[in-house]
Amino acid sequence: MSKVLFLDIDGVLNSNFWNDSHQTELSDGTLIDEEKIRLLSLLVKETGAKIILHSGWRFWFDAELKPLCTEAAKLSELLAKGSLHISGVTPDLTTEEIRKTKKFSLVKADEILTWIKLHDDVTEWVVLDDLDLHNNQIRQHQVQTDQTIGLTLEDVKLAVKMLTGNLKL
Repeated sequence: MSKVLFLDIDGVLNSNFWNDSHQTELSDGTLIDEEKIRLLSLLVKETGAKIILHSGWRFWFDAELKPLCTEAAKLSELLAKGSLHISGVTPDLTTEEIRKTKKFSLVKADEILTWIKLHDDVTEWVVLDDLDLHNNQIRQHQVQTDQTIGLTLEDVKLAVKMLTGNLKL
């Protein structure tokens, strides 16, 4: 029995609110809102879910999930402060065209569903992402954050309910 949280970063652990007031920091990819990490930690503590990174940030980690750049190292450091860690990443199903146009939302759903098919012990799962992932099956499991705010306590409550069947918070 395994609960999984598919985590996107931009629009979840940071937001347009932070974009507007901290543009330089966000543009170099290092800005993660520590309050959002606290909320994520609360979600994982309540559900015992494993974090699977399905963000483009996953390319900043090697096969052993060790950071390959400053941004990934900062993310890992902040997650560790919240007693969190990344347990895995979704497969890369992007094409050259998708990478060029940056329309990653077109394959994110397939990447998540492929990961689930490869891990038959998954009993409950939720997706935290600010984007519409263009898939009805995913939509039933998604908590779509508001990119202008990022992860909220209400989002966490909904995710806990989706993973546990009841509202604990």
